[in-house]
Amino acid sequence: MTEELDPAAIMGTSNEAVMRATGKSWAEWLALLDAAGGREMNHKQLVAHLQAHTDVSSWWQQQVTVGYEQSRGLRAKHEMADGYQISRSRTVAAPAAAVYDAWADEATRARWLPDAAFTVRKATPPKSLRLTWEDGTSVEVAPNRQGGADDGHGAAQQAGRRRGG
Repeated sequence: MTEELDPAAIMGTSNEAVMRATGKSWAEWLALLDAAGGREMNHKQLVAHLQAHTDVSSWWQQQVTVGYEQSRGLRAKHEMADGYQISRSRTVAAPAAAVYDAWADEATRARWLPDAAFTVRKATPPKSLRLTWEDGTSVEVAPNRQGGADDGHGAAQQAGRRRGG
């Protein structure tokens, strides 16, 4: 197995962690799925095979499946069934409610993000906003408190998904 195809390197989940949680190493999982015809299966079929033939939790079924797909060149990093997804988190020195308002209030937003072309799909003040950018990218903004109860800091988390390639 080459470095770029090593699921531990690709996934950021060590062989030791996989062994501890599942009882098998990455190499054993790759061999098991190869023997089952995994290179010809889609994601759902791989997970169904693991569900039917192993005793690992659904979370580990997903982890092993994505590790297998990425190590075998069947899935790119951040690739989902319907496109790509990446996440970004940023801590700012502002209360969580102010972070929410900086996105939700058009006048406030125009000061730091002029010409932002998106539609708000769902707003749950002051907890989250789901947006669709002009190019179709989905963004979720979820301000939350960081640190102590009175520290006055908030964090905005964005997860973007772009459908297609």
